[in-house]
Amino acid sequence: MRARSWRTAVGVVLTAVMLFPVYWMVTVSLTPAVDMRRSPPSLFPSSPTLEGYERVLGEQLPYFGTSLLVAVGTVGLTLLLAAPAAYALAKLWPAGRRVLGFVLLVAQMIPGIIMALGFYGVYVRLGITNTVWGLVFADSTVAVPFAVLILTSFIAAVPDELLQAARIDGAGAWRTFVSIVLPASRNGVVTAALFSFLWAWSDFLFAATLDSGGALQPLTLGIYRYIGNNNQEWNSIMATAVVASVPAAVLLVVAQRYVAAGVTSGAVKD
Repeated sequence: MRARSWRTAVGVVLTAVMLFPVYWMVTVSLTPAVDMRRSPPSLFPSSPTLEGYERVLGEQLPYFGTSLLVAVGTVGLTLLLAAPAAYALAKLWPAGRRVLGFVLLVAQMIPGIIMALGFYGVYVRLGITNTVWGLVFADSTVAVPFAVLILTSFIAAVPDELLQAARIDGAGAWRTFVSIVLPASRNGVVTAALFSFLWAWSDFLFAATLDSGGALQPLTLGIYRYIGNNNQEWNSIMATAVVASVPAAVLLVVAQRYVAAGVTSGAVKD
C-alpha cells in the first residue's frame, strides 16, 4: 500500500512538472499587457483579461484556416495512398515486399531540411511554390511512409478467414479492402490519420521553405512572424500558442481510445 501511494505521488509530481509550461502559457495569455510591462506575471493573474485572444483571433484567423486546410488535405492524401499500400504489403504479398519495407524505414531517417531543399528546387521549376496543395504534397511525403508502416501491422492482424470468406462470396481485392479490411482496421486508420494531422499542423520547415511568400500561409509561419513583430506583447504571443494547441489537444482527447486500442492490437501477432 505504501509503495503504491509512493508511486502515485511521484507520478503526480512528474505530471505537474510536465504540465507546468502549459499552465504558465495559459496564465501569461490571460495577464493584461500593462501588468506584463510593470513586473513579471504571477502564478495566478489578479485581473485576467481576454485582450490577447481578441487580438489573436483578429490577426491570426486566416493562418488558422490555412493550417486546417493543409492538415485535412494531408490526412486525406496520406490515407488514400497509405491504406491500399499497407493492404497490399500485409495481405497480397507482392514481390519485393521486404525491400519496400526497408525503403520505407530509410525514408523516415532522411532529415527534413534535405527534403525541403529538394522540394524547393522541384517546386521552383514547376512553378508551384507558395501553394496550399504544394504543402499538402510535401507533408504527405513524410506522413505516407509512417502511415504505411503503421497500417501494415494493423491490417496484418485482420484474420485471413474474413478475407477468404469475402472471396468465396465473390468479392474482389478492392471490394474486400473497402468492405472488410478498412472497417476491421479502424483503430489503425484513426491512428495514422491523427499522426498525419499533427505532423501537417505543426510543420514549420516545409512551410518556411515552400510557402514563405504565399497569400495563404499556415499558422506556424503566422506565429513566427507574430513573435518577431510583437516581441513585447507576451500575452498575445501566449494566446496564439494556446489557440494553436487547441485543435491538436481536442483531437488527442477524442481519438485517445482509438489510438490506445490501435497500438495494442498492432503490437499483437498471432
